Amino acid sequence: MFTRDIYIARRQKLKETIKSGVLLFLGNELSAMNYVDNTYTFRQDSTFLYYFGIDQEGLVAIIDLDEEKEIIFGDELSIDHIVWMGNLPTLKERADQVGAETRPSGSLAEALKGRKVHYLPPYRPEHQIKLANWLGKSLNEVDSGVSEEMIIAIGEQRLIKGVEEIEQMEEAASITADMHLAAMRYAKPGMTEAQVAAKVREVALADGNDVSFPIIATINGQTLHNHYHGNTISEGDLFLLDTGASNKMHYAGDMTRTFPVGPKFSEQQKDVYTIVLEAFYNSLNILKPGINYKEAHFAACETIFEGLKSLGITKGDTGEAVANGAHALFMPHGVGHLLGLDVHDMENFGEEYIGYAGEKKSSQFGLKSLRLGRMLKPGFAVTIEPGIYFIPELIDLWQAESKHGEFINYAKLADYRSFGGIRIEEDAVVTDSSYKVLGKPLAKTIQEVEMERAKAF
Repeated sequence: MFTRDIYIARRQKLKETIKSGVLLFLGNELSAMNYVDNTYTFRQDSTFLYYFGIDQEGLVAIIDLDEEKEIIFGDELSIDHIVWMGNLPTLKERADQVGAETRPSGSLAEALKGRKVHYLPPYRPEHQIKLANWLGKSLNEVDSGVSEEMIIAIGEQRLIKGVEEIEQMEEAASITADMHLAAMRYAKPGMTEAQVAAKVREVALADGNDVSFPIIATINGQTLHNHYHGNTISEGDLFLLDTGASNKMHYAGDMTRTFPVGPKFSEQQKDVYTIVLEAFYNSLNILKPGINYKEAHFAACETIFEGLKSLGITKGDTGEAVANGAHALFMPHGVGHLLGLDVHDMENFGEEYIGYAGEKKSSQFGLKSLRLGRMLKPGFAVTIEPGIYFIPELIDLWQAESKHGEFINYAKLADYRSFGGIRIEEDAVVTDSSYKVLGKPLAKTIQEVEMERAKAF
């Protein structure tokens, strides 16, 4: 938890933006895995954490703009809770730490009755049901009644990371780097992907942290979000690891590295890795206030398309090819996303509100998956994660349709059909004039990666 003054100041800033009504903040509940008392690991709602800081289930908070009150609704622990969970601080004690008053949970409905209630898009079914009951709405009416004013106000505030948040994100990124380093120094031919993933999570858990999203640890890097860990890894394979730590304050890290299962990259792997690394730097180095993040995306796309020309895979005018989306055969995703309390920060608010400042997203294949496309400001935290992927099913589809034949040499592409994929990712915050990479340095060049891989053998 941050200091009391930080939470009070955050709420005060929000109150200066929205002038009337009740701002409603739903905390999360414990969620049953397969029966009521066997639950998934609890994760508090990020916006509740941002303004009220209490990492405890079963809470709801309001900022009553008309009555000038900031109230957390919840119930004190019963003796049954204490027997099973221990004697924890009272809700009142915790609320005092963030400068809010408390009331019993049963009094919330009355506090909302007849009021103009602002709320964010619900992302859990129980949130929808609660809102329907409290507000006397149908489930469809709940979804259509979210407050655009609240989304925009909170989104613009949370986008700018404070000094205290950047410190937490530095920590999360450094833990993430340690997770990756452990994998590079551990993975050997004959192991399973699951064994490497277990080593990665061990690093996160050992100091009381956890992962910020399910671990992607795979020799099939061409599958962008591959959470299957059942393959045995072999000499000659590439191992793609995309993982991040969630630190004790729930700030997220998110990095990707791709390394050879053996001690060295093959020459073909080096060729492709070099292009991805160049795309990473060309994209990263664009970051600064006042530029649109799309520029970082297109810098990576153009570098990748131009680099693949040197391998005979692509051809034609690079600018024209990227404008038409031909590069998306090899990088069908955006170059990165926002980062913060959520690994895709505030994605539950809606990408067009947060990532595009209300601008409509492109529907073009590849570009439609770019989660951020707005002007950057100091304090924005983002990832940069270009990649090159050879997806056999996508190649077959495009080739059968003769798609972008003027830009793609399908005959040469056949030599890379079983290659897999390479992605490189790091986290950065936009500064007053440029950017700063978050966390401790992590092996990234071919030489650095091979040096770390040598320690596994």
